[in-house]
Amino acid sequence: MAPISLGLFLSILLSSVISALPSADNTRSHRRGGRALASGSKALSLPVDDVIDADLVTLPVATRRRSSGDVVSGRQLPTDEEDIGAVVTLPVIHSVKRGLYSRQLDLDLAKRSDVAYYAQMNIGTPPQPVYVQLDTGSFELWVNPDCTAVRPSDQTFCEATGSYNLATSTTGRSLQRGNSLQYGIGTANISYVVDDLSFAGGPNLAQVQFGVATQTTDQFAGILGLGHGQNFSTPYPNVMDQLAAQGAIRTKAFSLALGSKAEEMGTLVLGGIDTAKFSGSLAGMPVIPADSAPDGVSRYWVSLQSIAITPPSGRSIQFPGSKLPVFLDSGATLTLLPRPLADAIATSFGSPGLDSREFYPVDCSLVTTKGTVDFQFAGTTIKVPYNEMIRQNVRKDGTQSCMLGIVPSPDFVLLGDTFLRSAYAVFDLAVDMVYLAQYVNCGSRVMEIRNSQSIAPVVGLCPDPSAVTTPDPGNGNGTAGQTDGTADGSKGALPSSALMIDASGVWSTLLMMAAITTLLTF
Repeated sequence: MAPISLGLFLSILLSSVISALPSADNTRSHRRGGRALASGSKALSLPVDDVIDADLVTLPVATRRRSSGDVVSGRQLPTDEEDIGAVVTLPVIHSVKRGLYSRQLDLDLAKRSDVAYYAQMNIGTPPQPVYVQLDTGSFELWVNPDCTAVRPSDQTFCEATGSYNLATSTTGRSLQRGNSLQYGIGTANISYVVDDLSFAGGPNLAQVQFGVATQTTDQFAGILGLGHGQNFSTPYPNVMDQLAAQGAIRTKAFSLALGSKAEEMGTLVLGGIDTAKFSGSLAGMPVIPADSAPDGVSRYWVSLQSIAITPPSGRSIQFPGSKLPVFLDSGATLTLLPRPLADAIATSFGSPGLDSREFYPVDCSLVTTKGTVDFQFAGTTIKVPYNEMIRQNVRKDGTQSCMLGIVPSPDFVLLGDTFLRSAYAVFDLAVDMVYLAQYVNCGSRVMEIRNSQSIAPVVGLCPDPSAVTTPDPGNGNGTAGQTDGTADGSKGALPSSALMIDASGVWSTLLMMAAITTLLTF
C-alpha cells in the first residue's frame, strides 16, 4: 500500500474559539478553536480572511522511518520496552524546515490567527483515514463536516480532511440516534455510529462510538474531544475512556507539550509522559469539580494563585484580582481573562487599549525584550516569555503589527496556547488531577503512566530554563539532555531508559493550521 502524504501546517497568529455552556436539552455545547486543515499531494488553499493578506509558504510532508534517536539533538539513547508500556505518541508539527521530509507541498498559507492541532485517524474496515482536531475543551469525536456549507474558497481545504463512509465499513453500524452540537463558531448535527478506529500506526480500538455529521455550518474538520467522558460529560465511553478500557493505555491520562514558537514540534502522549520536555517536578493540583466550577461543566478547571509580570528590570509586579479558577484549553489559542485583569496586564505592556477587533496592540520591539508573564499555581510558577505571549503579523507588503496573547472575556476564563506553549501539562482523568511544570525541550524520552500514583514523583530531565539555550529555528537543535534518564538529585524520576520518538516515524501526525476569527461571547 502506498504511503499516505500528511500535510503539515504552520501557525502564524492566534485567536480562540470556545464552546458555549451545555444546554438542558439534547443539544450539547462545545468549544472548538480552529477552522482549517489541508493535506494531500497537491497545492491546497486555506480559508483566507478578507482583511489579511496571504503568503505562499512551503510546508513539509512527513514520511515514516524508524529511529531511536533524540528528536531534538539526534543523540542515540537506550530503550526499554518495559519502561514504555502502552502509550500513543503524537508529535505537534511547527516547522517549515526543509530536509526533514521526503518532499514539499506548496500551500497558500493564510496569515490568520486561529491555531488548532490535528491528528490522522483511521476509521472502519478497511481503514478510512480522516483528520480531526484535537481539543482538550470538548468531549466527543465526530467526523465528516459538510464541505458544501462553507465558502467556495474553503471547500478544497475542507475536503482534504477526509471523510468516513459507514456503508463501506464491514465493522461499522448505526445506533439510530443523534445529537446537535453548538460551537463558538458553527454547528454540527451528528448521527451516532460505532466502528473500529485507530491513530495512524497505533493500536486498534474496537467498536468505539462517535458521531457522523449529517449537517454542519462553518465547520472545516471533525473534532476529537480529549475532555471528560462517561459519567462526566458524555452518556457513553468517549475515545479517552476506550483507550484505557481496551488497553491501549494503562491509565486514563495524557500529557501535552505544544512546544515554543521557535521549535519544529511539540508532543502529545496518550498514557505517558515525555520527561525530556520539562524541568523540575510536576506540581499536582485537583481539578475543580463541576458543581464548583464557574460554568458547572466537567472541564480541566484548576486554581490559579496569581499572575505577575517580570520586566527586564527583574522587579516582578503582581496583578490584583488574579487569584481565580481557570481552565486549561489547548483548543483556545489565546488566554481569556476578566476585563479589569486583562486591561491591567495590557497596560503593563504599553498597550493603548483594545482595538476595533478586541485585541490589545503592543509594540513589536517587545518580542525581543527579555521578560516574562508569571502564572503562579500551588507548587509551581509557569513563566511565559514575552515573545511567546506576543503575536506577530507580517503582511505581504512587509508591514508588521503585534498584539498581546491575552484578551478580555466577560464570561469565560481560560489559559490557552499562549500559556500552554510554556508549560508541560499532564491530565489525569482517572483521579481528576492536573500536573504542571515549566516547559523545556532537551530531547524526547517517553515513559508510561502506570498508575495515578506514579505521576507526582516524576522529575523532568531538562536543566533549569535559565540555563537552556533557546532552540535555533534554523536547525531545531535544543540543549542536550542527560543520557542516563535521571535528573540530577532526583529520587522519584521514572526508570532511565525509554522509547525515542523520531520526528517522522510516529503513530500519528498532529497538524497545525491558521485562521482568524472574532473572539466570541457566550
